[in-house]
Amino acid sequence: MPTPITKKGYEALKAELDRLRKIERPKVIEAIAEARAHGDLSENAEYDAAKERQGFIESRISELETKLADARVVEITGRTSETVVFGATVMVVEQESQAKKQYTLVGQDEADMKFNKISVQSPVGRALIGKRVGDFVEVKTPVKMVEYEVLEIKFEEC
Repeated sequence: MPTPITKKGYEALKAELDRLRKIERPKVIEAIAEARAHGDLSENAEYDAAKERQGFIESRISELETKLADARVVEITGRTSETVVFGATVMVVEQESQAKKQYTLVGQDEADMKFNKISVQSPVGRALIGKRVGDFVEVKTPVKMVEYEVLEIKFEEC
């Protein structure tokens, strides 16, 4: 099943894959060869560390290749919608505190709370999908039930 992702998110994953293939992989191969040259591998911490790093890099490369193969880029630029959909930036107000919050709904690999990007699969993301300006949504958090009102839906390059 295709996984939605923004164009920027897709490009970021692709850039990481390229970096791992072209820079990190050759570096770790060189480190392994250098550690081998030091002789006895049974007590060679440099060799063990390099092999462990190689395993991580190869695993991440495989993971990124799968994610990119399954990705379906959703174009956000110029999009409009009366309802909250993938890629929307949504302004909400929390009813109890009256605090306004803005979230951009993105794919799971792009979610980053530092930039108010939340996964469409998160509890808040799932609750917001399909809602319109003026709608209220309830989100169960580990601490309490939070109610938001949707104030604005817009689309920005994310």
